[in-house]
Amino acid sequence: MTEPTSQMPQTPPPPPTRRTDNWMDPGKLNVQIIYVLYLASFVIGITAVVGVVFAYLNRGKSEPWLETHYTWAIRTFWIGILYVAISVVLTLALVGVILAIATAVWVIVRCVIGLQRVSNDQPIEKPESWLI
Repeated sequence: MTEPTSQMPQTPPPPPTRRTDNWMDPGKLNVQIIYVLYLASFVIGITAVVGVVFAYLNRGKSEPWLETHYTWAIRTFWIGILYVAISVVLTLALVGVILAIATAVWVIVRCVIGLQRVSNDQPIEKPESWLI
């Protein structure tokens, strides 16, 4: 006679892990997302806040050349907020409208410069600058 063998139900093997770019981790992709979020804020206002939170979360955790981008992005946000506040106050004198347009152009130019430099693996030369 043959002995009955107890067969345990076989569990399927775990699915293979996918290698993906983790866009939340400090790195080139994260910096690019921050710049895109800043640009998207002209249509959806809150995305700039999300971008600056990402920049603060990842600052100090990446390569030195990427650190210049995080500093640049954080300063772009806060200086932009300052310029917008000044524009709102000066709107009563009609000068604020021109300053608001100039601020929008300034933010867009800084984001485009940042995107170009991070795409070419280059640091921002003067990340603490108030200008472009």
